[in-house]
Order: sequence, then C-alpha cells, then structure tokens
Amino acid sequence: MLPAILLGACTQTQAEVERAQVREAGVQEKLAKELAGLVPGKPESCISQFPQKQSSGYGATILYRVNNGLVYRSDTVGGCEGIARGDILVTRTPSGQLCRGDIAQTFDQASRFPTGSCSFGDFVPYRKP
Repeated sequence: MLPAILLGACTQTQAEVERAQVREAGVQEKLAKELAGLVPGKPESCISQFPQKQSSGYGATILYRVNNGLVYRSDTVGGCEGIARGDILVTRTPSGQLCRGDIAQTFDQASRFPTGSCSFGDFVPYRKP
C-alpha cells in the first residue's frame, strides 16, 4: 500500500501537465517577442562580462542584452528559472568572461537565500539585420 501512495505522490495529474504546457508556451512566446527582428549568428563559447549587460530569464533561457542591436542567448541546464521572477543571477569567474559550462547561482532578492543553480550553454548572438 505504501509504495502505491508514494508512486501516486510522484505522478502529475493531467491538469498539472496541461498547466505546465500552457506556462511553457507563454514563456516561449515572450522569448520569441524579445528576439523578434533579430537574426541568430554563430554560437560562441564565451562572451565578455564587460560592458555590463542586462540579463533576463525565460524559463531555462537567459538573454544578455548588450545594446539595442545585440542580444546573446544562452540555454542553460539546471535550475536558474528563478531569474524570470526576479531572483538575482550570480556568476563567479576570474577571467572576466562568461563561458559555456560556467556555473551560475540564483538568489532571492529579499532573503538572499540561494534558489537554484545552472550551467551556461553556448552564447548565440542575435543581431539586427
């Protein structure tokens, strides 16, 4: 009986699955709007941390806006989705660059408690044509 209860606690209901799909579709729609009118370039393994870039999160994707004509996209692995709700993204790198595979952490703005971590994927530049 106990294994059946534990298994039931681990499975999602159809309604939960549908809510997650709707939420993901909304995230992808917002991401598409942010990148609308920009053309993807060749992926880069590292980007400079300077000048300062504005970052924003869309699910597992982080966008770094350098200026109106250049945005870098990195699809992360792990749990940095919290930056979409306002969590702070913290990276520690001695090289002055963000690179594929570097680990980032997210922290709650108010409590400063860690909320997740992830590793960066390639950085794909999106530019105005």
